[in-house]
Amino acid sequence: MLRLIQNENMKIYRKSSNRIMLLMLIGLIIAAGLIIKFNTPSPKQHANDHWKQSLIKENKNLEKEIKKVPKESQSYLKKEIATNQYRIDHNLPPVQGFNIWSFVDKMAYLVMVIAIFTIILAGGSVASEFNWGTIKLLLIRPVSRTSVLFSKYIATLLYAILMLVILFIVSWLIGGILFGFSGLTEPHLQYHNGHVTETNMVLYIFKEYGLNCVQLIMYVTLAAMISSVFRNSALAIGLSIFLLMVGPTAVQFLSKYDWVKYILFANTDLTQYITGTPIVSSMTLGFSLAVLAVYYIAFILIGWLFYTKRDVAA
Repeated sequence: MLRLIQNENMKIYRKSSNRIMLLMLIGLIIAAGLIIKFNTPSPKQHANDHWKQSLIKENKNLEKEIKKVPKESQSYLKKEIATNQYRIDHNLPPVQGFNIWSFVDKMAYLVMVIAIFTIILAGGSVASEFNWGTIKLLLIRPVSRTSVLFSKYIATLLYAILMLVILFIVSWLIGGILFGFSGLTEPHLQYHNGHVTETNMVLYIFKEYGLNCVQLIMYVTLAAMISSVFRNSALAIGLSIFLLMVGPTAVQFLSKYDWVKYILFANTDLTQYITGTPIVSSMTLGFSLAVLAVYYIAFILIGWLFYTKRDVAA
């Protein structure tokens, strides 16, 4: 198995398109940093002198607005009100502009880009072997189809995790270079069940990236399953990216229905629990992990059955 994984890693990193995707990710981070740096106005001098009055006024406006929006859309506004009130009560002025951690946190949205890149890799890894006939070169070895399939799957997961690590390291470096390293000790205000607590910013970022790992694993598994079922790279990549784009949007439209919490895309973004704004108020982290586990097992079994039971064309 280790040699099969090594073989798959060699295939991945020898392919120029996969190396280009790594460079594109780094380029996106640098470009985003420069855009934010040169398009965000510098904080005005003495802007923080009356920050409490500003937050009190903001909370009054939010309290008026919260009465006008649907119940399922109120969680974000409640979080903002509670966070502002915590800053007022504990004399914690809000950060003006960007700092190193706010930039790293902002760049976490590029996980969607990583998901697209890994879908492209996972969608083609299985189907292309059948399309090009190279699967026969693997199967003439004294290894099972199951070993071949899981070596491809593990190698793809390792590529996704590598991209996530690159995202964090490069974001941290670019954020420090462009916005300074002075905010390293700043605490993070976490909202959960109507309460705000202070937590270490490093632990919060690591937790956010760890939860994003779960999201990436689900997308990679979904793409690999579709690739195994249809054995068509274009269809596997296209369908996976379509579901990635449309799924979360559809869930937002259906968020007023309680049954939406059983849909895959309502549970993939686990960061909703560290921001305190789950799509359905009754959802918990344990519930989402249980739902994802059911989908994960189903994807693995379906992909394995189609990969191992179909005949290989001569």
